[in-house]
This record gives sequence, structure tokens and C-alpha cells, in this order.
Amino acid sequence: MGKEMDIIELVEKLDFESYQRLKTAVELGKWPDGNPLSAEQKDNAMQLVIAYQATHLDQQQHMSVAKDGSLNTLSKAELKQQFKGQTAESIVRFKHDDI
Repeated sequence: MGKEMDIIELVEKLDFESYQRLKTAVELGKWPDGNPLSAEQKDNAMQLVIAYQATHLDQQQHMSVAKDGSLNTLSKAELKQQFKGQTAESIVRFKHDDI
């Protein structure tokens, strides 16, 4: 049995594309091939996503993890300001093939 990689070492080696795949898998509850994540896989993937966000991304969005590991929260007024002037069409866009 080889040396197990700790989460910090794993996050340091994780590339952005792998992070994106893990994030999507956690959001959808399934892997790209359609197989569902087990509860343990979902927990582990979510921990990796959070750790990656905290160490590699400078998140400013509501309910995201900041570089210092704290949770970013925005007030109702800040959220309204963020979306001010945006219409539903500028927030959500569908490709013709999606509908």
C-alpha cells in the first residue's frame, strides 16, 4: 500500500479542468458518463471543490468560498445591485438546440 495523498497535496495538483468536472458532478449528482455519485463520492468531491476554490480562486460571488476559507455572503442590497439592470435574457441564455 502506497502513501496516501492528503487533501492539500491533491488540491495543489488539481488542474482547473478537473476542478470544473468535479464541480459539475457535485452540482448534478452524477459523473460526466451519467453514473450517479455515491454519498461518499459526493462528500469527497465537494470537499475538493471547496478546497480548490479557497486556495486557487478569488471568489467574490454570494455563497462562495473566499481565499481565506471564509464564506462570502452578500446583503440583499448588494445582490440587488449586482443584478440591477439585467434582464432575464442577460442572466440566462439558451442555445436553440437546448429548447
